[in-house]
Amino acid sequence: PQVIGGLTPACTESAAAFYGRLTDKVVRARGPREAETVQVLETNFRHVNMALVNEMAVFCHDLGIDLWDVIRCAETKPFGFHAFRPGPGVGGHAVPRDLTGGSPGGGRALRMVELARQVNDQMPRYVVQRAAALLNEHGKSARAARVLLLGVTYKPDLADQQATPAQEVAVRLMELGASVSYHDPHVPSWSVLDRPVPRADSLYEAAADADLTILLQQHRTYDLQGLSVKAQLLLDTRGATPTGAAHRL
Repeated sequence: PQVIGGLTPACTESAAAFYGRLTDKVVRARGPREAETVQVLETNFRHVNMALVNEMAVFCHDLGIDLWDVIRCAETKPFGFHAFRPGPGVGGHAVPRDLTGGSPGGGRALRMVELARQVNDQMPRYVVQRAAALLNEHGKSARAARVLLLGVTYKPDLADQQATPAQEVAVRLMELGASVSYHDPHVPSWSVLDRPVPRADSLYEAAADADLTILLQQHRTYDLQGLSVKAQLLLDTRGATPTGAAHRL
């Protein structure tokens, strides 16, 4: 659906007539301010709910609770619950926004949105902490460890890398002294801090050779069952692997 809001009713109808040829549904807002604020609300709804479930991921891991099973059960509720799932970060162009920047006379800061941004911004750091802890548990150090990152885009099955959390994950791993490589069927070459990151040509061989494989994005082409068998250690930040097949976020 395309949301349209014009300065006048005639403007709205002109825009609606144009977009009506491009999309099946046109939604008329009262005006352009309402139409723009729709995107603010949608974006902030996503970020606030992802922040909540990301905090739950950390909380549940500390207590030994399977959050993914909790979400599976909770989403059977027929009303009042909308399932969000944790991940290594948010990414994309739709950054959380408040109304203080461009409104006439300023505006009120959205405190919950700012808090959500802070929570979500911590997730790449948390992923690296979990990765280092996993290596330590298996008698390995992050320094000089071979770490393979799977999926470096911010969205599954697309090549868009805008604000992808994979960048910060890679940087932090490198700062710990890890040797980082990546695989992504949609990204033929990838650089971090202006340095090219080695790309794995053979996925299964790379996973078998790496001390730790981290699934950052769940592309459809990934055979997660097969990867869980081949990988020495697999950290799944998307909850996409079969239960018990990998260490989940």
